[in-house]
Amino acid sequence: MAENKAAALPLREEVPEKMKWDLTPIFATDEAFEEAFKQVAAKGEESAEWQGKLGESAENLLGALKFRDELYDQLENLYVYAHLKMDQDTTNAVYQGLYSRVGSLFTKIISGLAYFDPEILAIDEAKLDGFLEENEDLRLYKHLLEDLNLSRPYILSEKEEAILASAGEVMGNASKTFNTLNNADLKFPTIKGENGEEIEITHGRYGKLIESSDRRVRQDAFKGMYEVYEGLKNTLASTLSGQVKKSNFYASTRGYKSAREAALSGNYIPETVYDALLDSVNQHMSLLHRYLKLRKELLGLEELHMYDLYTPLSSEVKMEFTFEEAKELVLEGLKPLGDEYQQILRKAFDERWIDVVENKGKRSGAYSSGAYSTNPYILLNWQDNINNVFTLAHELGHSVHSYYTRNYQPYIYGDYSIFLAEIASTTNENLLMDYMLKKYEDKEVRAYLLNYYLDGFKGTVFRQTQFAEFEHQIHVADQNGEALTAEYLTNTYFEINKKYYGTESMTYDDEIGYEWSRIPHFYMNYYVYQYATGFSAASALSAKILSEGEPAVTGYLNYLKAGSSDFPIEVMKRAGVDMSKPAFVDDALKVFEQRLEELESLVK
Repeated sequence: MAENKAAALPLREEVPEKMKWDLTPIFATDEAFEEAFKQVAAKGEESAEWQGKLGESAENLLGALKFRDELYDQLENLYVYAHLKMDQDTTNAVYQGLYSRVGSLFTKIISGLAYFDPEILAIDEAKLDGFLEENEDLRLYKHLLEDLNLSRPYILSEKEEAILASAGEVMGNASKTFNTLNNADLKFPTIKGENGEEIEITHGRYGKLIESSDRRVRQDAFKGMYEVYEGLKNTLASTLSGQVKKSNFYASTRGYKSAREAALSGNYIPETVYDALLDSVNQHMSLLHRYLKLRKELLGLEELHMYDLYTPLSSEVKMEFTFEEAKELVLEGLKPLGDEYQQILRKAFDERWIDVVENKGKRSGAYSSGAYSTNPYILLNWQDNINNVFTLAHELGHSVHSYYTRNYQPYIYGDYSIFLAEIASTTNENLLMDYMLKKYEDKEVRAYLLNYYLDGFKGTVFRQTQFAEFEHQIHVADQNGEALTAEYLTNTYFEINKKYYGTESMTYDDEIGYEWSRIPHFYMNYYVYQYATGFSAASALSAKILSEGEPAVTGYLNYLKAGSSDFPIEVMKRAGVDMSKPAFVDDALKVFEQRLEELESLVK
């Protein structure tokens, strides 16, 4: 009984304060939140006062834009507080209610401001240029107006924009249902751990169980996880189908050729970037097959299964780190980014931006989240393994990026595109890996770290590209009238998985076909490809930082400070990476090959 109790997740109130994020800088109490909610709702009612007046004068346009900025800024504070409170315990009905109410207010306010873009686009371009010429303060919005003008062909009438905005809450139900089911309602079985103890599978624990050196534990965790998803395959096919139909609906309604074109156009990324990623990775698939062959040999397995892909290759090396140990490793590993970067990292730890440990009902996974006027908070579900050390570095990359952007840009440019987001996080991972390979000289440890890098590359470049290929295929299928049934999704996913991992070394279990049903990123509208492009760009940037020093760091920090003040491709060009050309993906794959060769030489 004692073992079962020890393995049980703590309740939220049982977690030490120092291991929880501090949300009081947003709102000191729930009562303060409620007061702010009333004020924002009242301010939202004023939105109509600007309607029909934006094109009358430069002063009116400036006043309206400032009003919108202030309203959105205050609204985002409400959203961040509510969603972080709900995520820390998704079973808490109070915060479920707060989150739902903020969602409704968000939809109402966005609907009330839906006339903005059509009304601005109705202003003659020459007249708009005159406004910018005569009003110096309005020039701050020049890039935003240029950005809006590029979307001119896809902006609908005021009435149509209002309808789409008001439908936002309803159209988000597929994603909301999946997240509630996945984080609050799913119950996974209990298995026996390495020492015979009873362990209930959770999202947070699954990663550590699948790394176990005991193959029986890995297999039981894999089978136990997927039997739950298989049992809900039809429900989850319905939610995913709903998400895909939503993306295709919005794209076609606005006049885009596809959901992919619509998603990428938001960041002004040409679709050739997406295609080049898939082409480059598919051309280098033999590298992944070569790595799998080595893994099978080193593990001494007659059959290599998907649940064998995460366990360390050496059972002699146990790299486990407490959160405090990980903190010191990350601080040391990121020293090449300079003193100012170090000071911001220390703020993250000292001011409790981070919610560290898993508790009952807590949202799974890890993320960095916040708004322009809040701290960039981090959610973790800490486990004492090396993966969590790199997750910490990764999420800190996002949060420091947010901190720089919000401190160097005005509100309108105080966020960055999703396309740029994964570059900062993965640069941190690359720098930390370089530090650890220099820190540890032991042959076994170096082999362990090299394997960890190769596994990370496999998960971030090969695996996310696999996800991107699947995501695009199901959107195209729906566009062509194919029903996204559980059978179709499972068969499609299984075949793509088989293509990526090959047939020379891998033996496939039917369960892997259901992996599509547990991936939350498929509800994020063409997000996953950016992990792969981001990792590849980060490889180039981290190499420059380590070889060139201060000049490269300056260029890198300028990228972190740029926010959305310029188009993403241009921001990265100034940092030293041209992402409009496929060479940066090929270069990253060369690093994978070099480290694979080093591991092969170490172990053979």
